[in-house]
Amino acid sequence: MTGSPKNLVPAALPPAPSHRRPLTAAVLGWGFDGLDSYLFIAVAVPLLRSMLAGTVPDSALELAAIEKATWIQAAFFLGWAIGGWVFGRLGDRIGRTRVLCLTILVYAIFTGLGFFATEWWHLLIFRFIAALGIGGEWAAGSALVSETLPARHKAWASALLQSGYIVGILAATATAGLLKNAEPRYVFLIGVLPAFIVLWIRRGVPEPESWHNATARGPLPGPGALFAPGIARTTITLASFVSILLVCVWVFIFFMGPVVRAVPVVKALAPAAQQAAVTNCALFYFSVNLIANFAATYTARLVGPHRAFSIFVTCAAAAMLLGFARQPATLTHAYIAAGATAFFGLGLFAIFPLYIPPLFPTLLRTLGSGFTYNFGRLATAAGTLAAGELATNAGGPSNAIWYTSLLLIPALILTAILPTKPAEEPAAPHGT
Repeated sequence: MTGSPKNLVPAALPPAPSHRRPLTAAVLGWGFDGLDSYLFIAVAVPLLRSMLAGTVPDSALELAAIEKATWIQAAFFLGWAIGGWVFGRLGDRIGRTRVLCLTILVYAIFTGLGFFATEWWHLLIFRFIAALGIGGEWAAGSALVSETLPARHKAWASALLQSGYIVGILAATATAGLLKNAEPRYVFLIGVLPAFIVLWIRRGVPEPESWHNATARGPLPGPGALFAPGIARTTITLASFVSILLVCVWVFIFFMGPVVRAVPVVKALAPAAQQAAVTNCALFYFSVNLIANFAATYTARLVGPHRAFSIFVTCAAAAMLLGFARQPATLTHAYIAAGATAFFGLGLFAIFPLYIPPLFPTLLRTLGSGFTYNFGRLATAAGTLAAGELATNAGGPSNAIWYTSLLLIPALILTAILPTKPAEEPAAPHGT
């Protein structure tokens, strides 16, 4: 049986090659996950403006672009949720490594197809299908590492996994910045790159021994087992908690670009310079998040997941409520608000990669991880649409972030009842 989520202890020795390969595969998968998930956000407004030009009055073009972008992003989150469930089930049935390869191919191919979109609804379809792979990759990658990495490495490995995702987002942000003078659609071509790591993963990363042992013991339990006695509380509590956090952080990530564009000094700039300002702010707060990932996992090691979540949720709420109470009047204000939110609001996600999988039995592990972590994408889809209404009709993108942050209050209450005990296996314990 895998170690307790509280057993997030620092590494005493370097991981062996048999541990490094699965970890490397998962980090690469998550890195490209972040790349392909953020490429659209990095160029959403200018891309939709160019697509909608001539179909709406120039005075309404910015708001129309934001509206269509929120619908595309909502479809993306819906696909993310469905992908987490579908590929999570496949991960328990056919193996973690096989599903990791399959999901990477899906999101790489359909991100690249975004280059050929000529209408906004083309992007909606491509982003929805790409998200199926992105949602499934999280569950497969986290289960793979959880089942192969010794407990002594799990604190830094959990932070490293989440940091891989953030490095991917930074790469997407930098790509948008480098291509700021080109048509926005060109960024999607970079999204094809993940497909080239699949061959190495398939050849060099075996399925975990614990998965082979579990499949030999008996048949795969049905999806309803997630709500069976002894597991239902874990499933429901985790899904609720993660849902709230996902809504808050993705509204922040999605609307931070429009917040920067609305700063008076940025608003007066040419489009390419506006994109550069958005890129620089994103590079800053995602870089801050890299530090926060390790701060969060080692806080969890020192005080336990419950207290770590409580600390980071409380500070994230303070950062968002104070930082976005009004539209930032200066770039300095925007940077401070974004940096504080990224440190606490995004940093706490580094605890999840190796906290969630052990809470489920082996043959429910990728399904349980995929369901609880990605169920919130449905809420995030609805939250993005609601935040889009706030952004267009109730004071702008800063207000959308501020109102959404109120959801962190019930999230703080849920931290008191989060599960910490790993699930019992049906037979003798095994694995790492």
